[in-house]
Amino acid sequence: MMNRHPAYAAPELHLISAEGIKSHELLSVAAAVLPYVDYIHLRDKQLSAKKQFELVKLLRQAGVPLEKIVINDRLDVALAAGAANIQLAGHSLPAASVRSLAQGMRIGCSVHSAEEAAQAASEGADYCLFGHVYDSSSKPGLPGRGLNMLAEVCARCPVPVIAIGGIRPDNAGDVIRNGAQGIAVLSGLHSAADPAAHAKSYRDAIHAAWP
Repeated sequence: MMNRHPAYAAPELHLISAEGIKSHELLSVAAAVLPYVDYIHLRDKQLSAKKQFELVKLLRQAGVPLEKIVINDRLDVALAAGAANIQLAGHSLPAASVRSLAQGMRIGCSVHSAEEAAQAASEGADYCLFGHVYDSSSKPGLPGRGLNMLAEVCARCPVPVIAIGGIRPDNAGDVIRNGAQGIAVLSGLHSAADPAAHAKSYRDAIHAAWP
């Protein structure tokens, strides 16, 4: 069994917002899964900074605490909204620059290889979001990178790794057993007939596989 980062007492479950999702649909899913997820990511390149800021306010009104809200890419929105977390993509500001501007904010970096993960960690990332592990409907035509690469990333990355891409309740345990310290889910929850029940299935699966 792989060693676990001491900061992680339990595996994390992240919900990633679907591109182009209507605000009321996101709020409905977020409210349903809130008892089971650790973080809710706002990731929609179509939204302006103002729209994202307003959506954070709506999430807060729906009962989602700032500590659970992750803003993707937009440091200005994260700072203005008081969000506690930001997720950086390859085109985003470097983690080191963000760290100097956002003391105390939890910084995640999206990576696709062990080398990128090690680089992100060296620049100050608190965790890395690695994917996509399995074939994913959000990445049509691109094969998943697989569990072997996930295990390599986890072994070489000095900060926790959260896995994403094609993860279902029936394979989530394999992801955790290969070193991930959590999973992120997009269509697996947004397309579920019962998001709350499905979120619980994910959470049960990753906790069962946790050492």
